[in-house]
Amino acid sequence: MRMAAVALCATLALGVVAGCAGTPPGGTAGGGGTVDLDLDRTDLAGLEAAMAAGRLTSARLTSFYIDRIAELDPQLRAVVAVDPTAAAQAAESDRRRAAGEPPRLLEGIPVLVKDNTSTGPQLPTTAGSTALAGSRPPAAAIATRLREAGAVLLGKTNLSEWSNFRSGRSSSGWSAVGGLTRNPHSPGRTACGSSAGSAVAVAAALAPVAIGTETDGSIVCPAATNGIVGMKPTLGTVSRSGIVPISAEQDTAGPMARSVADAARVLAAIAGPDPADPATAQAPAPPLPATPAARDLDGVRLGVLRVAEGASPETDAAFAATLRTLRDRGAVLVDPVELPGSADAAGAELTALVTEFARDIDAYLRSPGVTGPASLAELVEYNRRHADVEMPHWGQELFEAALATGGDTGRADYRAARDTATTLSRRDLDAALAGHRLDAVIAPTNSPAWPVELGAGDDFVLGSSGAAAMAGYPNITVPAGGAPDGDGGTLPLGVSLIGPRWGDAELLALAAAVEAALPERVRPPLPAAVLPADG
Repeated sequence: MRMAAVALCATLALGVVAGCAGTPPGGTAGGGGTVDLDLDRTDLAGLEAAMAAGRLTSARLTSFYIDRIAELDPQLRAVVAVDPTAAAQAAESDRRRAAGEPPRLLEGIPVLVKDNTSTGPQLPTTAGSTALAGSRPPAAAIATRLREAGAVLLGKTNLSEWSNFRSGRSSSGWSAVGGLTRNPHSPGRTACGSSAGSAVAVAAALAPVAIGTETDGSIVCPAATNGIVGMKPTLGTVSRSGIVPISAEQDTAGPMARSVADAARVLAAIAGPDPADPATAQAPAPPLPATPAARDLDGVRLGVLRVAEGASPETDAAFAATLRTLRDRGAVLVDPVELPGSADAAGAELTALVTEFARDIDAYLRSPGVTGPASLAELVEYNRRHADVEMPHWGQELFEAALATGGDTGRADYRAARDTATTLSRRDLDAALAGHRLDAVIAPTNSPAWPVELGAGDDFVLGSSGAAAMAGYPNITVPAGGAPDGDGGTLPLGVSLIGPRWGDAELLALAAAVEAALPERVRPPLPAAVLPADG
């Protein structure tokens, strides 16, 4: 696997880069210019400062990413489409800056968006399925917020088709539209999902930040597996209107970035009320800060959630090292904390989700601007007719199970399942957080990325996303070391911090402190993303 990654680095060298990730930027690159910005290490504040100082324009930055996508993405398959208006968006941002208009939160920053989220009529919104290949609905609320914050909507990222909710044998990161997204650290291993393309794009410096979505684990798992930061906010922090759903009870969008500071800035830009999404009306009125509050770890109380110990020795070792580091920095570890209802909650989750999917996908398919099958029943039939394209590796048993429910959320078995999943998860997390006076629960996010075998399903060894997902509470993963891949490389690992409902700002501040204490994130062996000063 490692040899394939090294070959990828060797064959994809760009004219404006110097060497591969891990090689310190030198004095010249791509024709003799002095290296100005290492875009794999420069955060959003650094990009903003460079543009404010006149050393960088959004047009040049956007052009760099478009070129990098063209060179690297045929192998990575993280990006399904570049927005044809991206260059014009960037030029307009530069015009505003030149005219002296106050820069906005993401002024001139290119952002990639998962392809279950509409960015407007310029690109289709497919959820990875050819059934929606011609569907161009109005922009999702978060896409509008990104534009209002000055962002350049660069394009769409690949995902596990239908957000990994069609079959239990699916492989994360595969869709009929985009093929298989490859892990840039080891191309034969999983990128996890369903926000695989967003995670890989950020890890590979195809964009500085991206948007993912999560029902259970679909932001935090790919983020950790690819060595970046991913945050699933409290449900209701970010509008879901215009996003292809699984379940209104658990779905949310969130930021994927290379640092907690960047994730906080993007979340501040996309958060806010939306009359089309009633869940957002429950969010507290003060806006989220664009910069995490400064704090240290001295006296911070963390409840240690031990997940499937012994199943992954590499994960156990990395998690133990993380806990030692945090304890040395003054954190108080309550070890262990228990979530006694987790097994029952997890057992009820799928029963609830299949019913909610039938209800919510029917509503989406009939919403304005969406073209293709008009119901789940029509979608199931479409897949049968196009099985060679849509189902070459696995079937659609989850779709069929959902169809059998009729989307009837009035049924007693459904109500019992949803109550079990949500109530037990909230009760467990509330008891742990309040009972032990915790700032957060801490847990390993992922085991090392496993080899992909299409049709064999995902080889999940462990995961800690379930309780926060079912409760609707915030969960953020930060890079926390790695594990040997057996071929001389390193597979990233992450650590998750789970906080109380609406505790997103405090959780971001804590995550920034944890991030600062831990080793620098593992970078993939790809051509370095450095931009020479002379253009």
